[in-house]
Amino acid sequence: MVQINFVDHKGETRTVDADVGSTVMEAAIRNAIPGIEAECGGACACATCHVYVDEAWREKVGDPTPMEEDMLDFGYDVRPSSRLSCQIKIVEELDGLTVMTPERQA
Repeated sequence: MVQINFVDHKGETRTVDADVGSTVMEAAIRNAIPGIEAECGGACACATCHVYVDEAWREKVGDPTPMEEDMLDFGYDVRPSSRLSCQIKIVEELDGLTVMTPERQA
């Protein structure tokens, strides 16, 4: 298990336990994190699980794939730190990861 910190657009933080091998989106859905809608269920076919990766974690999380970048075009307030949480696989090295949810999803 690793811990993931979700910070909403108002600055409130919720920390949840996540299974290695799952995704940040799955951890959010399992823990009813506000701001993560995940309408496509993790198929990288929408942008409703959009998050901002905290700057300290961007290198460890890595860059989005070209397919993910295409989906982010549909996101709300996309930034250089934007990722789709369904595309971030949880590994031990991400223990303590912090992501922020946008004010709203696309």
